[in-house]
Amino acid sequence: MIELRTPAEIDEMRAAGRFVASTLVALRDAADVGVNLLSLDRLAADLIKKAGAVSSYVDYHPSFGAMPFGKVLCTSVNDAALHGLPFDYRLKDGDLVSLDFAASVNGWVADSALSIIVGTPNTADQHLIDTTELALAAGIAAAQPGARMGDVSAAIGEISHAAGFSVNTDFGGHGVGRTMHGDPHVPNDGRPGRGLPIRPGLVFAIEPWLMQGTDKIFTDPDGWTLRSLDGSRAAHSEHTIAVTEDGPIVLTARD
Repeated sequence: MIELRTPAEIDEMRAAGRFVASTLVALRDAADVGVNLLSLDRLAADLIKKAGAVSSYVDYHPSFGAMPFGKVLCTSVNDAALHGLPFDYRLKDGDLVSLDFAASVNGWVADSALSIIVGTPNTADQHLIDTTELALAAGIAAAQPGARMGDVSAAIGEISHAAGFSVNTDFGGHGVGRTMHGDPHVPNDGRPGRGLPIRPGLVFAIEPWLMQGTDKIFTDPDGWTLRSLDGSRAAHSEHTIAVTEDGPIVLTARD
């Protein structure tokens, strides 16, 4: 069921957006060569506890997950595209890591993700990350009152294809509210003028993710991590937005 939020409810959701944004900044700053993924997860858990927030991940068990997630942060490294389950791994020079984080504050959820290169940058990896960020910005700009969800999907897909990438539409954006995942589903490619009408009060996450050499994925033996079928690297960018009469606002904007 798709729910439209009142302006007062959207104002209440800002606290969750600010917390998720500030946590991702702290995690981005902490990620470095030699840092263990489990240490990043503990940092996120400590920040959740300090803020009195609630993890959206730790007990999460959808149909595509082998078991409850058990961690508070997704850490997807190199060929891991989405849902990376943190494990005992120290980041190496040149690793591409995506950090995906969602939490609830006062009963409202926000969800966001970013990708970075640890240590020495790589031109191809940076192009991949930059494309996801440009696609995210295009998707947000298309989320105007009176538009349709296909306009958002098409804007994401246009940027992605123009940069030379194919697009997987199995996983994409989603409604956000009292729970992390809800309707509508927001594919990362589509046709303009189609789909759900976008109305003020709609709150959802937009999350382009791309892989360098394929649009096919498989599930890692950990039961959660989704990896590129050909071993090529992946990147992921995400924001939670709210549509208002004046256009979209980014609830998870980072300084």
